[in-house]
Amino acid sequence: MDKAPLKVAFIVPPKVHLLDITGPAHVFYEAKDEGAPLELIFSNIIKGQHEAESSSMLAFYKLVDFSGINLGKGDLVFIPGIESSLLLSREFLDACKPFQQWLREQYQRGAVLCSVCTGAFLLADAGLLDGKQCTSHWKYLDEIHKRYPKLKVLDNRLFVSDSDIYTSAGVTSGIDLALHILEKKLGSYFAAKIAKEVVVYHRRSEKDPQLDAFMLYRNHLDHRIHAVQDMLAQNLSDQTAIEVLAEKVCMSPRNLTRLFKKTTQITIGSYIAQLRISHAVKLLNEGYTLQAAADSCGLKSTAHLRRMIAKSSTAAMSG
Repeated sequence: MDKAPLKVAFIVPPKVHLLDITGPAHVFYEAKDEGAPLELIFSNIIKGQHEAESSSMLAFYKLVDFSGINLGKGDLVFIPGIESSLLLSREFLDACKPFQQWLREQYQRGAVLCSVCTGAFLLADAGLLDGKQCTSHWKYLDEIHKRYPKLKVLDNRLFVSDSDIYTSAGVTSGIDLALHILEKKLGSYFAAKIAKEVVVYHRRSEKDPQLDAFMLYRNHLDHRIHAVQDMLAQNLSDQTAIEVLAEKVCMSPRNLTRLFKKTTQITIGSYIAQLRISHAVKLLNEGYTLQAAADSCGLKSTAHLRRMIAKSSTAAMSG
C-alpha cells in the first residue's frame, strides 16, 4: 500500500506578500514534479473568503476553507507575511480567531508550522510562539517582541526552528526554509536537485544571518562610498590599494578613509575583513577547501583565514 502523500497547506491571507507564498510553493511544486509524494493545498485564512488580493494586486482564486483541511503528523502549514496595516488591525486579527484555533488543533495533531516574514505575528497572536525561539523580518523584530513579550526573539537569523515551528526572515528566506525542510524529509541529494531546478545559487542554512557583510553598511546615500564598496566586494581576491580606490572616486586617500568611516561607521580595513570572512564561510559551507577559500579571498595562507574566522567568532560571542 502506497504511503499517503505529505500535505503542504499554503495559507493565502488578504494582502499577502507574493514571494512569501509563491517562493516556497514553487519549491514544493518542483519537488512534486520530481516524484515526491506531496499534496499541495491553497487555503483561505477567513472562512468563506475564497479569493484574496495580494499586496501587489495579483489575485488568488478557488481557495479552500481551512476548516475542511485535516493534517497529520509531519504535514506542513506555510503562513506568509502580509501588509503591516492588517497586523495592526484588531478587526482582522479577531476575524482570524477561528483560523488560529484550527492552527492550534493541527499543531497538536503533529503538523509542522512554518511562517515567512510577518507571518510570525499570526503564529504569535495564536499563542503558538509563547516561550519559543523565533524570528521575523529584521524591520519587525522590535515590534513583535514588544507586542508579544513571551517570545524569545532572535535577531539576524535566516530562520529558526523550535518544537516543530519554523519562523523565517521573509521573502527569499522562505525558499531557503522550504529547501531545508525538503532536505530533512527527502534527503540532501533530492533537496540539492530541487535547488538546482529553481536556480538557487547558494542554499542558506539555519545558521546563516539575514544580513551578511555584503549587505550591511550599505544604508546610506553616498554614491562614492557605494562605488568603493562595490569595487571591494567584486575584487576580494586582489589587494586593492587605498590609492587606487580613492582615484576611482576622485578623492584623496585621506579624505576617502575619513568619509568611509563617517558614512558606514566602520573602517575600510574592517569592512574588507568582514567581506572576506563572509565569503570564505560560504565557500567552506559549499565544500571548498581552506586553501581554495583563502585564495578566493585574497589571503596569503589558510592560517590567516583560520585566525580571521576565529577572531570573528570570538567577537560575535562576546557581544
